[in-house]
Amino acid sequence: MFLGVTERDGEGEAARRRPNVPRAAAVVLAGALVLGAAAAGWAYRHLDDNITGVDIDHALGDDRPPRPLASPAPADSALPAEALNILVLGSDSRSGEENRRLGGGDSAGARSDTAMVVHLDAGRTAATVVSIPRDTLVTRPSCPAPSGGSTAVAYGAMFNSAYEVGGPVCAVKTVEAMTHVRMDHYLEIDFAGFARLVDALGGVTVTTEEDISDDDSHLHLKAGTHHLDGDRALALARTRHGIGDGSDLGRIGLQQKLVKALLEQIAAEDLLTDPAKLYRVADAATAGLTADTGLDSLAELSRLGRSLRGLSADAVRTVTMPVVPAPSDPNRVVADQPEVDELWESLR
Repeated sequence: MFLGVTERDGEGEAARRRPNVPRAAAVVLAGALVLGAAAAGWAYRHLDDNITGVDIDHALGDDRPPRPLASPAPADSALPAEALNILVLGSDSRSGEENRRLGGGDSAGARSDTAMVVHLDAGRTAATVVSIPRDTLVTRPSCPAPSGGSTAVAYGAMFNSAYEVGGPVCAVKTVEAMTHVRMDHYLEIDFAGFARLVDALGGVTVTTEEDISDDDSHLHLKAGTHHLDGDRALALARTRHGIGDGSDLGRIGLQQKLVKALLEQIAAEDLLTDPAKLYRVADAATAGLTADTGLDSLAELSRLGRSLRGLSADAVRTVTMPVVPAPSDPNRVVADQPEVDELWESLR
């Protein structure tokens, strides 16, 4: 005892002065969880806000091919019972300094530099990617004009002019008119978005069978295997004059090779164990993305992504729409009948 303080009292006073470790840890943990939840909420909103939405269903109304009836699925199946067709466009948008640096040019507007119809089978275990040559001459239907009114029907128009005169809505309507296949969804990525996605993945490895030398796309590669960053991968996707006969068909072959390589790269990445990289990839993937209102949110894109977990790169078939030189212009092509009708019929 000293100054009226017993040994027991001393222990009580010391206990009051010592920090309560479990309680302090709990407070810190709670604070971290609050900050983490706030950061996660901010990240989710940021990724969601990255995506530009376009209401194609409302713009086109009922003047469209019918949706196929879904096949009955087993009661215990968590996979979709219906096939899905998605029109995927790569646009050479001139908006933004980065797009202009990557080759979009200085003039206003944009064109569909790449067009692919992605058909996902019911069950999501196989897919077919059909590339449409942008030089294909088509009958472009009347489309709602962005400034109001409608565009006129155009005969013998280049396929990629549909996007130029009427944006995503006219691109979808033109594809549906020429294929009689309903496009369930629409996705578009610009130059900068594609390059950022490749960089976020750490680059992509592709093998070319011949030398490429194209001053227009600024790409010069020897035949062989190359690991490309975003800028060079984009140049490969845009290369036309440095391979084959210089037509769009040679470029499509490179684009299909690049799609396969990207699918393999994504499959090889264990993104769920690296949240920082997962966020970088998601941010890059959504930053230059435009989607229809059925896919213009992170939740809807995530739902689609989860349904594709069983789809391997080997189960993705890439084909080019059958075409022949146009009688009116050897630098243009037209659909090759009846092969093209058989192809589109297989996707209905």
